[in-house]
Amino acid sequence: MNIQNINLDNKTVLVRVDYNVPTFENKIIDDKKIVASLKTINYLLEKNCKIILMSHMGKIKSEDDFANNSLKIVIPILEKLLNKKIKFASYEKEDIIKKVKLLKNKEVLLLENTRFRDIFNKEESSCSEELSKFYASLCDVFINDAFASSHRKHASTYGVTKYVESGIGFLIIEELKNLSNLVNNPKKPFTIVMGGKKVDDKIPVIKNLIEKCDYLLLGGAIANTFLYVKNYNVGKSIINKDLKEEIENILKNYRSKIYLPKDVVVGNNDDKNYFKLKKIDEVNDDEIIYDIGSETISLYKLILKKSKTVFLNGTMGKYEDEKFINGTKEIFKSLNRDNANIIVGGGDSVGAINTLGLNNCVSYLSTGGGATLEYLAKGYLEAIRKEDLK
Repeated sequence: MNIQNINLDNKTVLVRVDYNVPTFENKIIDDKKIVASLKTINYLLEKNCKIILMSHMGKIKSEDDFANNSLKIVIPILEKLLNKKIKFASYEKEDIIKKVKLLKNKEVLLLENTRFRDIFNKEESSCSEELSKFYASLCDVFINDAFASSHRKHASTYGVTKYVESGIGFLIIEELKNLSNLVNNPKKPFTIVMGGKKVDDKIPVIKNLIEKCDYLLLGGAIANTFLYVKNYNVGKSIINKDLKEEIENILKNYRSKIYLPKDVVVGNNDDKNYFKLKKIDEVNDDEIIYDIGSETISLYKLILKKSKTVFLNGTMGKYEDEKFINGTKEIFKSLNRDNANIIVGGGDSVGAINTLGLNNCVSYLSTGGGATLEYLAKGYLEAIRKEDLK
């Protein structure tokens, strides 16, 4: 159920949020995911609820990973944003039960990293029935507001919903509203800009959306792989050879919609200062494609200028390196939300938008990453039920 269609007055509510925030030297460097959770939390405070928050953070393979992945790091920012004290419970069940019993209306309790439970036979990520029932026992209502984790059938996202009244929060409602427009009713011309390092999780999105789009503009490793399939020499660039047959079929059926780099900026692992602008048919065996070139940038900008809907996922190259930032910067700067609906889909693309200070160029920044791509590829997510959408 939609959070607004559930009776929440004076209830104990367990909320799955996404506080998997980026950190450096144990300090949070981007609090946008925390800010994104506030609408749901404040709504529950208005309903006089007892609020329990839970999230994962980082990858936990052993107890050695605990120190750098504790959600305690979130508390100072959350207290400042909510202007109230936040209580905290460890991952131990006894401590959680004790803290929940002491919780009063309009108080907020944050639970320790859900993945700490994975040291016990992967209880969280295997969607343990016992852990799912435990989470459900803590509350009257469960609200999932962690869109970025909703493609996973974990105990804290999926399993808990089997044993207690459940619904979705405002962040997920907003995500689905914006992303469903791409799937169901994009204004034309509709352009997809796809880049980044990961290739295999983007192909299903392309296959699902390419009939609906008018243009597909490629950069990064996915462009390298398409170029490789078309028998261009891409040197030592990142590619995925396993996708050759699928990409051949896409090119065969939709060649007129697909735009690949005409020129590129290359580097060389043996010489960190080496970089050159080259035509795509001039790349050498020892070179690596790190960015799109000026001719490609101009072509892509012309297409984007006339587009009414744009979905962007990934970057045009290795934007973290100043030598190879130009393609990403120029393409992102050309986006204009006043003339088109510009939706940016998670991961590196959101990071680049924030790094370049170009948030005002886009209509919507999805928090999803892998979840965004999976929703666009499949039209649903494992942890969001049909009844949650009512």
